[in-house]
Amino acid sequence: MSIVLTPFARARLFPREPRGNTIQDCTPEEFQRRLNDEVPFKLLDGYAPFCKLHVHRNWTSTRCLTAPITEANRHLLRSAYEARTKAELPVLVRWFEGVQPPVANWLVVILYGREQLAKEGESIEADWGVVGCIYTMEPEEIPMAPITMLRNALGVEEGGSGVPLDREAYRRAVAFWEGNANWRP
Repeated sequence: MSIVLTPFARARLFPREPRGNTIQDCTPEEFQRRLNDEVPFKLLDGYAPFCKLHVHRNWTSTRCLTAPITEANRHLLRSAYEARTKAELPVLVRWFEGVQPPVANWLVVILYGREQLAKEGESIEADWGVVGCIYTMEPEEIPMAPITMLRNALGVEEGGSGVPLDREAYRRAVAFWEGNANWRP
């Protein structure tokens, strides 16, 4: 099983201007090498047959991706319309400012198969391409953001994967994201 870091993931996980809410203490090349050389703690099925989750113990100082929303920090929530790429339409997102979660115990690496990436206009030589990474306390996936599920259901032309909306998974995601938010330094 060979793995490469896609340009989409590289820009989000290893931005040109390093940020505290991205992968720390590791270059993109070191990250990719580690994924290819190290057996994951476990391998999980993703939301579709072309998606796998490689779970690795966090070897960096990367902090958790989300923090719980409490009465003490609710006033620190911010929101804006943003697009992940220039080709995508902006969607409403929210995040904390002024909240710093603990260092994550696990890196849950999101992989897409070569065929799916080709459908989405991304050709790779490897079997699998990294499209994202979740930084968590437990060696499990957190629910995909509801807006990501909707984008996926809209299809490849809108920046999604073309996987139809699973209403029960969507409800579970809403329940999680009503009580949690991403953060930005």
